[in-house]
Amino acid sequence: MKKRPPIIVQKFGGSSVANVQRIRRVARRIVATKRKGFNVVAVVSALGDSTDDLLALAHQVNKNPPAREIDMLLSTGEQVSVALLAMAICELGEEAISFTGGQVGIVTDHFHTKAKIQNISAKRIIKELKKSKIVVVAGFQGITPDKEITTLGRGGSDLTAVALAKAVGTTMCEIYTDIDGVYTADPRLEKNASKLPTISYDEMLELAATGAQVMQARSVEVAKKFGITLHIRSSFNNKPGTLVTEEAKMEALVVSGISVHKGEAKITINDVPDKPGVAALIFKEISSRNINIDMIVQNVSKTGYTDISFTVPRAGLRSSMDVVRKVARKIRAGEVTSADDIAKISVVGLGMRSHSGIAAKMFEALAAQKINIEMISTSEIKISCVIRRRHAQKALHALHKTFNLHNLEKLQKKSEHK
Repeated sequence: MKKRPPIIVQKFGGSSVANVQRIRRVARRIVATKRKGFNVVAVVSALGDSTDDLLALAHQVNKNPPAREIDMLLSTGEQVSVALLAMAICELGEEAISFTGGQVGIVTDHFHTKAKIQNISAKRIIKELKKSKIVVVAGFQGITPDKEITTLGRGGSDLTAVALAKAVGTTMCEIYTDIDGVYTADPRLEKNASKLPTISYDEMLELAATGAQVMQARSVEVAKKFGITLHIRSSFNNKPGTLVTEEAKMEALVVSGISVHKGEAKITINDVPDKPGVAALIFKEISSRNINIDMIVQNVSKTGYTDISFTVPRAGLRSSMDVVRKVARKIRAGEVTSADDIAKISVVGLGMRSHSGIAAKMFEALAAQKINIEMISTSEIKISCVIRRRHAQKALHALHKTFNLHNLEKLQKKSEHK
């Protein structure tokens, strides 16, 4: 029996298919991979900034558009890109077929604009691959069991790609973007950022969750769970990118990366009755509205009342405030205030597990720049601080220099010679 070619999933972001020239470039790359002996499943985002353009259009006709209709609208962006890419591939002499998320059986829950994948049937994809076709799938979208179109949230095409890799039984997933890998900081914000040859799932997950825009955090979770190796690379050159694997750490590197997230807002509930169960009531009510909460700080009670502060996505601040004000009235708390001029800066690294003093070093660096810290959150391999947004660039540069990340090549050589 003839052995089937191995399957590889290749995901291309919006910048990779922003115009006809780039679509043709992507088509040539996919065809080249096919002719090297692979079966290719390509996952594609909407063209360029078309998702943002569609969102802007929606808000022109309705200041608070229904989530279901947002999904109906945004899902059209990927349908345009997959059809055009399939046409471009056919022009190069290979057979290709494009599908929406629903057509390949990506079944999700009912949470519009941030749905979670429940199941994928890969039968239709496998059937077309057996015919030696290149399969092009719309990223970012799925369908509920009762045939409602949903989208998977910002960066959802990453999740589509990783989930499809699992569904078709491959551990190879390439993520093509407009930068050639994962850097110690966003190279658009820090000119001395260095590219990491490898990074662990845990580090990539923390960086993604704290604002690095290279990959969607949920996609990294799925990759880690099923052992799918991610190769993050540029669609504009053939250079090796960054491999995301189980454990990938240079011994001399304590901090692997620094991220800045400007998309959050802070909400504070003042004068909360300091009684058992009150905090549970607050956050249960908020979570029931599918609002994601990140950092939480509660002051020590001295008078029987306390203040509780937490961060939410800035895009959802208005709806979050509506919910929180209702909860505050229910528990007879005081004023509810908000601030949307904040940023979260985080340092991430597996080396933090075995090295002490990282937090002190971070706080000293920020203090030296006269940057006040408003909130702090930690995990085993991450420290995050909320600061004022106007200080974000200065903080990033100071921390990148403090942890010597601009000398990555020297650190790598040091690690190799140990």
